[in-house]
Amino acid sequence: MAESITIRVQSPDGMIKVSATKRDTAAAFLKKVAKEFGFSTNGFSIYQNRNKTGEITPQSKSLSLLKIKHGDMLYLFPSAAPGPSGEIMDVAAPPSTSSTSSSLSRAQSSLSRPQTTTQITEDEIDQYLAKQDGKIYRNQDPQLCRHGSMGKCVHCVPLEPFDEDYLNHLDPPVKHMSFHAYIRKLTGGADKGKFAALENISCKIKSGCEGHPPWPEGICTKCQPSAITLNRQKYRHVDNIMFENHTIADRFLDFWRKTGNQRMGYLYGRYTEHKDIPLGIRAEVAAIYEPPQIATQNSLELVDDPKAGAVEEIAAKLGLRKVGWIFTDLLSEDTRIGTVRYSRNKDSYFLSAEECITAGDFQNKHPNTCRLSPDGDFGSKFVTVVATGGPDNQVHFEGYQVSNQCMALVRDECLLPCRDVPELGYAKESSTEQYVPDVFYKDKDKFGNDITYLARPLPVEYLIIDITTTFPKEPVYTFTSMHRFSIENRDVLGETQDFHSLATYLSQNTSTVFLNIVSDFHLLLFLVTNEVMPLGDSIGLLLDAVKTSNEELAQTWRKSEQWATIEQLCSTVGGQSSGLPEYGAMGGPPIPASSSSMWSCLHCTFMNQPGTEQCEMCSLPHS
Repeated sequence: MAESITIRVQSPDGMIKVSATKRDTAAAFLKKVAKEFGFSTNGFSIYQNRNKTGEITPQSKSLSLLKIKHGDMLYLFPSAAPGPSGEIMDVAAPPSTSSTSSSLSRAQSSLSRPQTTTQITEDEIDQYLAKQDGKIYRNQDPQLCRHGSMGKCVHCVPLEPFDEDYLNHLDPPVKHMSFHAYIRKLTGGADKGKFAALENISCKIKSGCEGHPPWPEGICTKCQPSAITLNRQKYRHVDNIMFENHTIADRFLDFWRKTGNQRMGYLYGRYTEHKDIPLGIRAEVAAIYEPPQIATQNSLELVDDPKAGAVEEIAAKLGLRKVGWIFTDLLSEDTRIGTVRYSRNKDSYFLSAEECITAGDFQNKHPNTCRLSPDGDFGSKFVTVVATGGPDNQVHFEGYQVSNQCMALVRDECLLPCRDVPELGYAKESSTEQYVPDVFYKDKDKFGNDITYLARPLPVEYLIIDITTTFPKEPVYTFTSMHRFSIENRDVLGETQDFHSLATYLSQNTSTVFLNIVSDFHLLLFLVTNEVMPLGDSIGLLLDAVKTSNEELAQTWRKSEQWATIEQLCSTVGGQSSGLPEYGAMGGPPIPASSSSMWSCLHCTFMNQPGTEQCEMCSLPHS
């Protein structure tokens, strides 16, 4: 007689134990599962792994050949659509135990609502770290270890990546474990995290409750959001921010140095592994894009950006993404020696409540895809960098994120800044238009006792997570241009992006390799978005050349008619004073007559269409 085995089958609504034998075929086993759960035979799929790999299909192979043993856990996922019958199979003989019957009823009740089986695709860095061992390996201690070279004891056994003792003894100490170390902690128990889920906080009333009138007339415990007690987050999604080189930061600070006004920019780069912290993530910054904004010495206001879509598209084709934002908060202490005021410190604040709300809004717009979250995303890897004065009265770059609790409060419009005290926020009170759950935080009184306070007001230190911000010992250059092209939206400084500035830029790079000439983020943005000769999709080959540092591809694109037209425009606009050589002298093909006929007015510099003898703007003759 074949040996009887019990297989556990986990569904979204419970677990059922299915009896079988090792000789049972996969097809026969699937029929038993369908009978136990009340499914049609094609209304579900079963996998050996929770991540939907190792699917068990109806076949003649036995369970022993499929390496399914007694006590194994399989995972059932209902299909999004019902089978051809469109009905649920009736169960002739329900299980006898009450626990199994309860699980079965939950499984059957779940069939009335569609189930999603869409595979969540995480970021490349998350996929990479999920495959890493992550453990902290230690050498044998010559004084404490009393075993051979092949043995392990408590003094040399590998540590888990979330080991707080180890993190606290690093130099400098690490207050927040990495997000993937936190995931390992959740999934490191006896069940290996099979039931671990990262739930996003909601501060809104659940919809669909029909037992009472809608708010403000009624509310119940089923639809009422839970009260929130703020805790200092123990993990962080990004463990380090690194600018590739000092030039990126210096060019950004030039605006403040020349005007005294504050400045804001978006950080474009990539996420990589941060090897100094177990399973850590680093945000590498390759370029800063400065959107249109209205700035003063004490304020910043963003305005609509017509180029936002183009910037995202160019960055994506270059292998970059928006990883954060940066802003200045600088005030000169002594203009004679170039020192700045040290205004953000432990005695004042690190981020104001308004800045926390802005950071939370940015993080909500750039969520972190996560396979353990029922919503498909959890937290964010979007970072905040503040250029401000340090203890030595020099410019320092400080990195932060706000906690997931802060993101929820901002997303559901529950948090306000205090008008006169920047380091304090304020949790809104419920009104007839909006129900707001109570928000609390804990602090110690003068006797050392934990006291719970209502978050009206709220110290924002409960909401922020600090991130080390660094520069590499050896500078790295994604964009290798020696001379820098003008930065966008700096007209107030007289720095404009037009064909005059392009002609000047090209004249400074006549002896440089062509790939290095065009390897500038701001130049590429101008080539795509300028109003006279926008390149659009025709620049794809050039972007590939810059992304892969391929000079051959760059030279191929250089021979295109688009570049010939651009050089002719620069020669016309720049004139003899620009020092720009003829395009043929730089190795390009003869300029087509159709492109060389566009001309610039000598009086008003307006670019006129081919075949016109008078300027369309000022009506003066061509010559």
